[in-house]
Formats: sequence, C-alpha cells, structure tokens
Amino acid sequence: MTTTSVATPKKESGGARVGVQKFGAFLSGMVMPNIAIFIAWGLITAFFIQTGWTPVGILGGFGKTDGVANVGVVGPILTYLIPLAIAIQGGRMIYDIRGAVVGSVFTMGVILGSDSTMILGAMICGPLGAYLAKQMDRLWDGKIKPGFEMLVNNYSAGILGFGLFMAGFFWLSKLFGVIVTALGNAVHFLVTEHLLPLASIFIEPAKVFFLNNAINHGVLDQLGAQQVQQSGKSVLFLLEANPGPGLGILLAFTFFGVGVARSTAPGAILIQFFGGIHEIYFPFVLQKPIMFIAVILGGATGVGTNVAFNSGLVAPASPGSIIAVLTSTSKDSYVGVILSVVLSAAVSGVVASFFLIATRKRDLANGGGDMTEALAKMQANKGRDANAATAGVFAGASAPATDEEVESSFGGVGSPSAPGNTTTATRVENIVFACDAGMGSSAMGASVLRNKIKKAGIEGVTVVNKAIANLSGDEDLIITQEQLTDRAKGMNPGAQHVSVGNFMNAPQYDQVVEQLKSQQ
Repeated sequence: MTTTSVATPKKESGGARVGVQKFGAFLSGMVMPNIAIFIAWGLITAFFIQTGWTPVGILGGFGKTDGVANVGVVGPILTYLIPLAIAIQGGRMIYDIRGAVVGSVFTMGVILGSDSTMILGAMICGPLGAYLAKQMDRLWDGKIKPGFEMLVNNYSAGILGFGLFMAGFFWLSKLFGVIVTALGNAVHFLVTEHLLPLASIFIEPAKVFFLNNAINHGVLDQLGAQQVQQSGKSVLFLLEANPGPGLGILLAFTFFGVGVARSTAPGAILIQFFGGIHEIYFPFVLQKPIMFIAVILGGATGVGTNVAFNSGLVAPASPGSIIAVLTSTSKDSYVGVILSVVLSAAVSGVVASFFLIATRKRDLANGGGDMTEALAKMQANKGRDANAATAGVFAGASAPATDEEVESSFGGVGSPSAPGNTTTATRVENIVFACDAGMGSSAMGASVLRNKIKKAGIEGVTVVNKAIANLSGDEDLIITQEQLTDRAKGMNPGAQHVSVGNFMNAPQYDQVVEQLKSQQ
C-alpha cells in the first residue's frame, strides 16, 4: 500500500499535470450533472428532426403548419436550456445558489447576444459571475446593519447581474462567437483534409492521464452539439467515448498477459465495455507504456472509420459504454459506429498483443512482468516507500505485504515522522473513494470495499464516493488512483491517502480491512 506525505516533493511536470486535471475536473463538474439533458435533447433530435426516426415538424422544427414556421424544440433546448443549466451548476460550484443566480443572468446576456451556441460561454460566464458576486459580498461583509441584509443582498446581486448581462450581450458574446467559429473552422479543416484521426495522438494519452475532461467537455461537447443542430449528428462525440481502444488492450492482456494483469483483465472488460468506466484499463497502459502506441492507433482507426462512413452520435455518450454509444447513434450511422468500435478494438488488441508476446519471456522471468517493476520505479520516482511500492497496482504477482509494511502504510499523514518517533494510525471511520467526476470508477471501488467490510463484520465505518473537488476535509482515509492522489492530498492533507492502480481489484483493500479490524 502506498501513502502520500505532506512533505513529498512535487515535480514541475506533475504540478502542470495536476493543474490541467483540476481544470478538466472543474469543467466536468459543470457538464456531468447535466448529461441527462444532453441525452434527452439527443433523443428528441434523433426522433423528431426531419431526418430522424419519426419526424414531427412541431418538435423537430421544420416545415410549416397553417403557414406558420415551426421553430421546434431542438434549437431552443440547445440554445437556452443546456447553457443555462451548465452556468447554474458552475455558479453553484463557486458560490452556491447566489452564485448560480448571478452566473445565469451573465450567461443569458451572452446567449442572447450571440448567433452561436454558447456552451463555451456558459462554462466561463457561470463561474465568473459567481466569483464576482462572491468578491462583491466580501466588500461589505459584516458591515450591513441588521434588518437591511435582504435588501442589500437582493439589490447588489441584481445590479451586478444587470451590469454583467450588458457586458455579455454587447461584448463577450462577440468574443465567444469568434472563438467558437475558429474552433469550428479548425475541426472542419481536419475533417476535410482527412486529418481528424490525428486527434487520437493527443486524446488517447490524455485519457490515461485523466486529462481528457478539459478537451472533451470544454471543446468537443460544444462543437459536437453545434454539428448536431446543423446535420443531426457529430463524430466529435466519439473521439473520446469510443470503448474500442480500451477493449483491445484488455483483450490482449486476457490472452497474452501474465500474472495478476491477465487474471483481472476479463472482469475489467465487462466494466469497461458495458459499464463505460474507461478508467479500469488505464493501469494496464501505465504499467507498460509502450501500450500508448496501441491505444493511439486504435483510437485513430475508430475516428478514421467514422469519418469514412460519415457516422456520428446525436448526443454525448456518457459514460462511454457500448450501450450508451448505440443509444446515442444516429439512425444512419449504426454500420459506421459499430465498425469503428470493432476495428479500433481489433487494431489496439493486435498491436498490444504483439508487444505482450514480444516481452512475454522476460515478463515471466520477472515473476509477473515489467508491470510490477515499472510500478516500483514509478513509486520510487515519486519519493514513496520502496517496500510499499511492491504492494502496488498488480502486487498480486509478488509476495504479499508484511505486517510491518501494512502498519507503516497506514501511518497518519500528519503524525510525527522524525527519527525515533513512532507513526501511529488515526482512527478511520469515514472512507472516501475519490475520482475526477465522483462517479463511475470511484463508485465501483467504494462498492468493492464496502462489501469486504460487510463480510468482515466491521461496523461504524462509512464508505462513499465523491469527486475530488467535493472533498470536505473531514475524511479519515481517501483512496484514489495514483494519477489523482496529489490532487486529493491538496484538498485534505491531514487525511490518510492510499493510492491504488485498479479500483476493481486492488490488494490495498484487504490491508484496509485488516487495519479496520485492528482498530476495533
């Protein structure tokens, strides 16, 4: 088991990565709670537009009834409802309800002042309006005479909202319109020049390092929604969500992997391909970095297939499950979308298998493969305990951790560590699994550990899952994937932090259970 320490030095590259992760997580925090709106809008689009399954003019917005043009509902939902929902959520994340109100007024000015879809504007104006409201309230915090609080609060927010609305309507809407147009032109250039598959060079590694949210929710959702409004579908929704590359990696490890990686890959396939939790295959790539080539080639194959067949989705597929992908597929795109998944899985699987076969003898000679060795090196590079590193992601291929290693792994982060002092573990009652969005992988890990605790007969311990951004500081033990531990430590440095590589089958869970038994 590995723990982080407050005094652990951070590398500049790690700091940059964590910064991008935080930015992406913030964008994801605005979009993910509203994914249901995207799905509902996508279904309305798929069924009722003129090229949909069951065209209905009054809903799809085409044709005329009694000489009156039907604007439909597809356009208004995309133009008003989705941006405002995102802005409200972004405002709440910064300054609760008051921030949501000011942020939504600001965003409405941008929406009405622009001819483009203002999802991007909502992601900026919602939080920005809330931040300005928060700073404004600080100016007279504690200075308002009793009985005048409601008057001052309402009028100050209203006046600020008025000013921001005017700024958004006359100025920022034009700026955001230029940005959206430029991004759209860039995507159009990549498509017309048949270069869109090259995007996988950036997107696939970004996924594995948890850096995809900034690209996915910050850019692709915005441009994809506009393409749907124009043509009824968008290939951009599949750039990141395609489960094929990850499926290929897991299939390769299932047939040609060694040790615990091979034994866990089949179960991971069900969770990744049908559950849509792509994080489950990230450790397989991280432990053998040459696998980045496989996922990039697989991703590019999927994108190229969709471009060739002019296929796409009508809404974001979230989570990236094959079920969600097929549900959101445009009615004329099933052949292309299914082929893109199959071919991307085939390419990534074949390439990954080649690498696994080429290194199989060496992996077997190492008693579990270079994955365990690579993990130990990675832990050493991060300044973590060398003994604890052997209990990493795939430590099942190595000897089990000793009692001393387990005890040292649970030392309180903030407890004495000077020579001669004994590090003692604090009592653990509140365990939190934290990931980027607080759904998917962390929910799965929490469920696994919760079942182990229940079977052990341990009571008085809660196990929940949260987004890292929502950590409150009262957690006793926080469990995260290795790439996210630094961010979790920043949110609550006083908690015990456990890094795992695979939420589905981490050996650290048994050590957590043993610690809980000993404290009772």
